[in-house]
Amino acid sequence: MAHTVIIFGPTGAVGSAAARTASALGAKVILAMRDTEKPIPGLSASDEKANAFTRVHADLTKSDTVHNAVLATQATHAFIYLALDTADNMKATIHALKSAGIELVVFLSSFTVRGDLAAIQPSDMIPYAHARVEMNLLEVFGEKGFVAVRPAAFASNTLQYKRGLEQGVIKIFGPDVTVDCIVPEDIGRVCGTVLANGPQDDQRAIYLYGPELLSQLETVKIIGDALGRDPKIEECDAQGAYKMFVEEGGFPAPIAEYMVRQTQKVFATGEDQVFGHTIDREHLGNVEKYSGKKSTTFKEWVEQEKGMFVS
Repeated sequence: MAHTVIIFGPTGAVGSAAARTASALGAKVILAMRDTEKPIPGLSASDEKANAFTRVHADLTKSDTVHNAVLATQATHAFIYLALDTADNMKATIHALKSAGIELVVFLSSFTVRGDLAAIQPSDMIPYAHARVEMNLLEVFGEKGFVAVRPAAFASNTLQYKRGLEQGVIKIFGPDVTVDCIVPEDIGRVCGTVLANGPQDDQRAIYLYGPELLSQLETVKIIGDALGRDPKIEECDAQGAYKMFVEEGGFPAPIAEYMVRQTQKVFATGEDQVFGHTIDREHLGNVEKYSGKKSTTFKEWVEQEKGMFVS
């Protein structure tokens, strides 16, 4: 039986891919948006019409709009992401989903969430915020009512090097720090598959990574080769990194502090890590395991999206 799936945030790269994947797998897809006139990347107007996508107004920070959108469309599966502008860690929104008829939630979480969720401290802003939402989902939907998809370092994070590529000098904090550069499209494909087909096993927290670990320096070289550029590399210290994250990256101060702190962690010999977090190498294959298709390499993504690095 085909599910009716509601995607909150379909204009994002992950949400768009989730919507298109779920539709391709036979689900009826509802696009829940704050601005229903906004274009959706990767989905043309003709494809949207041909595949019977439906747009509806909703805002994850306003639980009444969420309830009304689900009730009006009779959706049973929902994709949501972290909405920071809620005082209750999205609890009212989660209750609204449940009371309106949602049976399964796929939540775009973070690979930084691990261990005892209740023990994660507010100072670790990224895992703390995601973990609180996961705890609310567990309370409202139960352990079989949601799947937390926990991706690691997005390939698109490397857009922070765009200005440096143009100026010919790139500053890197921790050039040897390894990242996985998972492609947002691959994350969305996993989310869309779970939404359309339901969970394929008892795993309710799916860690997602790109297919290989690369140093930050290697990612810059890959981008430079694709663009035919050879920028000078300068290593910056923690203070410089914080300033760069806040002033150039636009990150809130608590997130910038968290990023610096994680990058500073001493790596244990022989462990595979992404920004100070130990990972299970088997999880590098989870995109294929849960979507049925191999994940995109960083080099492939750069070749596809190199226009994003040019003004």
